[in-house]
Amino acid sequence: MGRPDRYRLRLATRPAALALLLVCWVGGRPAPAADPVAAEGLLTIKGHGDDVKCVAYSPDGRWLASGSQDKTVRLWEAATGKAVLTLRGHTGAVQSVAFRPDGKQLASGSLDESLKVWDVSTGAEVRTLKGHTHFVTAVAYSPDGERLASGSVDRTVKVWEAATGKEVRTITGHADSVWGVAFSPDGKRLASGSQDKTVRVWEADSGKEVLTLRGHTDIAWVVAFSPDGGRLASGSQDKSVKVWDTATGKEVLTLSGHRDAVPGVAFSPDGKWLATGSGHGDGTARVWEVATGKELFTCKGHTNTINGVAFSPDGKRLASGSADNTVRVWKLSD
Repeated sequence: MGRPDRYRLRLATRPAALALLLVCWVGGRPAPAADPVAAEGLLTIKGHGDDVKCVAYSPDGRWLASGSQDKTVRLWEAATGKAVLTLRGHTGAVQSVAFRPDGKQLASGSLDESLKVWDVSTGAEVRTLKGHTHFVTAVAYSPDGERLASGSVDRTVKVWEAATGKEVRTITGHADSVWGVAFSPDGKRLASGSQDKTVRVWEADSGKEVLTLRGHTDIAWVVAFSPDGGRLASGSQDKSVKVWDTATGKEVLTLSGHRDAVPGVAFSPDGKWLATGSGHGDGTARVWEVATGKELFTCKGHTNTINGVAFSPDGKRLASGSADNTVRVWKLSD
C-alpha cells in the first residue's frame, strides 16, 4: 500500500484542480467575509522521531497525548510541553489516541493492527486488543468509558468492552477503509468516515445503520460530533469540511478554505467553534464559527501536514500534531 500517511492514502491518483474557489456556504448562501486572526503559538513540543499522527487533551486539561509514526505514544504537560511519559509497545505507527473520560487510561490504535490501553499515571500497558485484520486507524471511548470503538483498513468498525478488551460487535457496511470513528455525546450512536467517500452513523448497541451521509467527493478521513450531538463534522481528502444535521442527515455547512486534504477536525467544548487541520499543501490549522462558517483563527507555523487537532477542555487552547514531527499549542483566548 505504500506509506500509510492518512491524508495521502488513496484509491487512485487524481489530477489537481487548476483553480479552486474558496467560499463558505451557509444554507446555500455565501457567509459574510471575515478577517481571521493569526493565533499565537504558545508551545512547540519536540521529541517524536517521525510524523505526529494524532493529539488529545486529557479531560482535566493537564496532559497532552500524541501518537507518532515513530511507534510511540507520548504524554506531555499541557501547560509547559515537558515530556512526562513515553509509551512503547506498538510495532507500527500510532494513528489515533483517546483518553478515557475519567482520564485514568489512554487508548491507542496502530498500524500493527492492534489497540492498546495504557495507565496514564504509570505508563504501564494495561491490555492489548486484537481482532482487526488490517491497520487500526481510529479509536474512541464512549462517554461513560465502558466501551471502545475502533476503525480499520479492514473496512470494519469494532466495539470493545473497555474493562476487559472483549470484542462486543463488528459493524460492517463501508465499501472501503474506515479512517475515523466517534461516539455521540449520549453514547447511543457511532459515526465513521471512510475511503468509500461516505460518512455513516450507526446505532452503537446494535450496529444498525441509521444514516449514510453522501457529499464528499473523496476520502472522509475524520469525524467528530458536536457536544450537544446535533451536528457531525467530517474532514475529507476533497479539501472540504462538511457539517451535517444528525437528526436528518442533511448537509448544513461546507467549509472550503483549505488548499489540501483535511485529516483533522474537532469541536470546541461549547460547540460554537470547529477546528480543522490540513495537508502539507496548506499546513494550517483553522478555527471556524459553526453558526456562520466564518474563519476566526488561522494557526501558521507547522511545515508539513497537520494530522490532528484538539481543543483544551476550557476551549482556550488548540493543539495540533504534524508530519513535521512536532506538536504545537495555540492560544485562542485568555
